[in-house]
Amino acid sequence: MNTLGKLFLKGLAVVIPSALTLAILWWVAAGAERLMGTVLKFTLPEGWYIPGMGLVSGLVLIALIGLLSHVLIFQKLFDLGEAILRRLPLVKSIYTALKDFIGYLNPDKDSKLGKVVMVQLPGQAFQLLGFVTREKFDDLPFMPAAEDPVAVYMPMSYQIGGYTVFLPRSCLTPLDIPFEDAMKLVLTGSVTKDRKLPGQPVAKDQ
Repeated sequence: MNTLGKLFLKGLAVVIPSALTLAILWWVAAGAERLMGTVLKFTLPEGWYIPGMGLVSGLVLIALIGLLSHVLIFQKLFDLGEAILRRLPLVKSIYTALKDFIGYLNPDKDSKLGKVVMVQLPGQAFQLLGFVTREKFDDLPFMPAAEDPVAVYMPMSYQIGGYTVFLPRSCLTPLDIPFEDAMKLVLTGSVTKDRKLPGQPVAKDQ
């Protein structure tokens, strides 16, 4: 029974991540198909719509928006829409938080922002993994008291949450780890150990 239980848990470890990933992708694809499919059914001549066209048109629309974001006139329109969202109570808090978080995935984002650091407080032996979010504070209504301050976000494991602390730069040690890999380590409590991270030495066979 002990062996059977271990095999069952190993099976869950394989099935659950794959099933959840596929479920999320299916949910997104089905939502795009329903939304864009409804639009296409009303705009295309009868009999022209083919199942799947909603999903394809949704992907094309997202790519088109990304392309238009590089055109000056559309940048002004996007900025106007963003300014309206930032003025709405409650909506602005949700929109700003999501935009800043998703901004880390933007390939055009300044590579200096979001860099991975190891934080060690003076006189303490423990270390924390964090992400630099700000190094200049000229546009804020306050100035951190720390010497040569840096804003570092330290997320919690297995949940969406964390702390933003203002630390002296001397407490930080830059790490040569991609943002995605470091975030994965933090959010999973560093339990992942079967994947080689950049800069990690390859174990030699004894």
